[in-house]
Amino acid sequence: MPKPKDSDPAFEIKFFESVLRREPGYALVVELLGGLYTRQGRIADGLKMDRKLVKLQPANATARYNLACSLALSKRKSDAIAELHRAVALGYRDVEWMVQDPDLDGLKRHPEFQALLQTLQPQS
Repeated sequence: MPKPKDSDPAFEIKFFESVLRREPGYALVVELLGGLYTRQGRIADGLKMDRKLVKLQPANATARYNLACSLALSKRKSDAIAELHRAVALGYRDVEWMVQDPDLDGLKRHPEFQALLQTLQPQS
């Protein structure tokens, strides 16, 4: 059986950009492009896609979390923390990932980030 070909981010980006030109409201494509851009170091483009996805799906907790990550990568700490609060209010609860997510490294020592984590810890 042939070995699967490694993904080609440049090809994938061009493909999804062409789909998005035809279907600007295609939320899944917006989400995929946001992730691809960010992984390629195109932080501003990733942020743009994350903002677009939140406009398309304002009640999507994961979209809000991803927007917070893009804002953190853009060194916009206050905005990132505010967006994390929105994600949590909408039901985002993956504390374990929040603690290890490298996108949030710039926030991890911030008192508001620590306080948010405390509100998500199980009460004994």
